[in-house]
Amino acid sequence: MSADAKTFEYAVRDKSGKLVKGRVEAPNQAAVANRLRDMGLAAVSISEVSATGLNRELSIGGDRVSLKDLAVMSRQMATMIDSGLSLLRALSILAEQTESKVLARIVGQVRNDVEVGTALSVALAKHEHIFPPLMINMVKAGEVGGFLDQALVSVADNFESEVKLRNKIKSAMTYPVVVFVVAILATIGMLLFIVPVFAGMFTTLGGTLPLPTRILMQLSQLMKITIVPLVVALVVFVAWWSRHKNDKGVRERLDPVKLKLPVFGNLFRKIAVARFTRNFGTMIHSGVPLLQALEVVGETSGNMVIEWAAKDVQESVRRGESLAGPLAHHTVFPPMVVQMMAVGEDTGALDTMLGKVADFYDDEVEATTEQLTSLIEPIMIVVIGAIIGSMVIAMYMPIFGIFNLIQ
Repeated sequence: MSADAKTFEYAVRDKSGKLVKGRVEAPNQAAVANRLRDMGLAAVSISEVSATGLNRELSIGGDRVSLKDLAVMSRQMATMIDSGLSLLRALSILAEQTESKVLARIVGQVRNDVEVGTALSVALAKHEHIFPPLMINMVKAGEVGGFLDQALVSVADNFESEVKLRNKIKSAMTYPVVVFVVAILATIGMLLFIVPVFAGMFTTLGGTLPLPTRILMQLSQLMKITIVPLVVALVVFVAWWSRHKNDKGVRERLDPVKLKLPVFGNLFRKIAVARFTRNFGTMIHSGVPLLQALEVVGETSGNMVIEWAAKDVQESVRRGESLAGPLAHHTVFPPMVVQMMAVGEDTGALDTMLGKVADFYDDEVEATTEQLTSLIEPIMIVVIGAIIGSMVIAMYMPIFGIFNLIQ
């Protein structure tokens, strides 16, 4: 889009007489009218769209489309194209019936680009913040090979599997995170509101308090002083993290650590391997060139360790060497994965082998999440009970001492 180009909304009558609305970018209103006339369309109205207000808000901060919406869109488009509908007609229907308003707006822009002769993959690439590189490259391969509908089905299958994987991760992480937050809030609440009441009562009694009680009272005093700075620091960290969590420098330091965590490290590794093999297999099956596929799957694996391994494989393939060989030097890939990829490479069934590995690790992720959930529940209950129980005992120890003196 040039600096002088503007966005125009138009309404036209197609050859069947149906009113069709859309958007197009052009230098002026006359250029829009000429473009529509060249396409054999009768313009009913043409108006410029201002970049203020809600439209600007959507273009800057509102572009959030879920992977589930993209999966539904891909499957619906594949079904319509397979049924004989033209690409333009399929995109028009999607723009009208898609539930996500942001996606509907973007699909309308893609339709306008396709209408003036732009390839679908190129039109999607203009909105790379909406459409993942995997989808763009698979659509491009489908266009070149003449199997766009099959490529879109593969995209939908891949995204649906990714949605299932993310749901499994959430199911494993939600319970411990919620319980951990509740435990922290309960501890802070007791230190700020309950312990001071007992502290005032203990002061009037005089005498020397037990060591656990003195420690608890000191923690209460410290919490009163640090609670405001802690809250401010937490807000600042959350804001910084939401903006920089995907920065390359942050991920290079954090991703290797995630794989070495004592309880969740094995789960994170299985998730990364499942994502890598599924995306890689899907792209190979859809006809995406090997080097191009490796570049994309490294970025979409969600872990920099996998991305580094994919770059090593790229260099190996460029030198004419094997695909699976470099993976053996990366401990993130289990020997079974390396061996199955080697067999697939030798037999010419690499996509099939990658699909089997992905299915295996999807099942492994599900089994691991169930084990973690069943293991974490009793551990978290014991931890919370120990924290709250020790605080209660520390508060009541002086009272027990008074009872002993009375007796």
